[in-house]
Amino acid sequence: MKQSRFSRRTLALFWLLLVAAVIGVLIYLEQIAFLYVLATPALVALLLIVGFADLERVGRDNIENFTVREE
Repeated sequence: MKQSRFSRRTLALFWLLLVAAVIGVLIYLEQIAFLYVLATPALVALLLIVGFADLERVGRDNIENFTVREE
Protein backbone atom coordinates (compact mmCIF):
# COMPACT_ATOMS: atom_id res chain seq x y z
CA MET A 1 0.00 0.00 0.00
CA LYS A 2 1.27 3.47 -0.87
CA GLN A 3 2.31 5.69 2.02
CA SER A 4 0.34 8.95 2.22
CA ARG A 5 2.14 12.28 2.54
CA PHE A 6 -0.18 13.36 5.33
CA SER A 7 -1.58 11.49 8.29
CA ARG A 8 -5.28 10.84 8.65
CA ARG A 9 -5.48 13.44 11.40
CA THR A 10 -3.87 16.09 9.18
CA LEU A 11 -6.23 15.31 6.30
CA ALA A 12 -9.20 15.55 8.66
CA LEU A 13 -7.95 18.94 9.85
CA PHE A 14 -7.61 20.14 6.24
CA TRP A 15 -11.19 19.08 5.51
CA LEU A 16 -12.41 20.75 8.70
CA LEU A 17 -10.71 24.02 7.80
CA LEU A 18 -12.05 23.88 4.23
CA VAL A 19 -15.62 23.27 5.37
CA ALA A 20 -15.34 26.00 8.02
CA ALA A 21 -14.06 28.46 5.39
CA VAL A 22 -16.92 27.63 3.00
CA ILE A 23 -19.50 28.01 5.76
CA GLY A 24 -17.91 31.29 6.89
CA VAL A 25 -17.97 32.71 3.36
CA LEU A 26 -21.59 31.65 2.86
CA ILE A 27 -22.61 33.29 6.14
CA TYR A 28 -20.68 36.45 5.24
CA LEU A 29 -22.41 36.58 1.83
CA GLU A 30 -25.76 35.93 3.57
CA GLN A 31 -26.46 32.77 1.58
CA ILE A 32 -28.37 31.11 4.39
CA ALA A 33 -30.76 29.30 2.03
CA PHE A 34 -27.80 27.61 0.35
CA LEU A 35 -26.49 26.59 3.78
CA TYR A 36 -29.80 24.84 4.46
CA VAL A 37 -29.48 22.99 1.17
CA LEU A 38 -25.93 21.88 2.06
CA ALA A 39 -26.85 20.97 5.63
CA THR A 40 -29.67 18.62 4.66
CA PRO A 41 -27.58 16.06 2.69
CA ALA A 42 -24.76 16.41 5.22
CA LEU A 43 -27.09 15.42 8.06
CA VAL A 44 -28.55 12.57 6.03
CA ALA A 45 -25.03 11.28 5.30
CA LEU A 46 -24.07 11.53 8.98
CA LEU A 47 -27.18 9.66 10.07
CA LEU A 48 -26.57 6.95 7.48
CA ILE A 49 -22.97 6.52 8.65
CA VAL A 50 -24.06 6.24 12.27
CA GLY A 51 -26.98 3.98 11.36
CA PHE A 52 -24.84 1.50 9.43
CA ALA A 53 -21.86 1.61 11.81
CA ASP A 54 -20.97 -1.85 13.10
CA LEU A 55 -20.75 -0.99 16.76
CA GLU A 56 -21.09 -4.58 17.93
CA ARG A 57 -17.56 -5.40 16.84
CA VAL A 58 -15.96 -2.59 18.82
CA GLY A 59 -14.28 -4.31 21.73
CA ARG A 60 -12.31 -3.30 24.75
CA ASP A 61 -9.07 -3.99 22.85
CA ASN A 62 -9.79 -1.11 20.48
CA ILE A 63 -10.81 1.22 23.30
CA GLU A 64 -7.57 0.65 25.23
CA ASN A 65 -5.56 2.06 22.30
CA PHE A 66 -7.19 5.45 22.83
CA THR A 67 -6.48 5.82 26.53
CA VAL A 68 -3.89 8.29 27.74
CA ARG A 69 -1.00 6.65 29.49
CA GLU A 70 0.41 8.41 32.52
CA GLU A 71 4.16 8.29 32.86
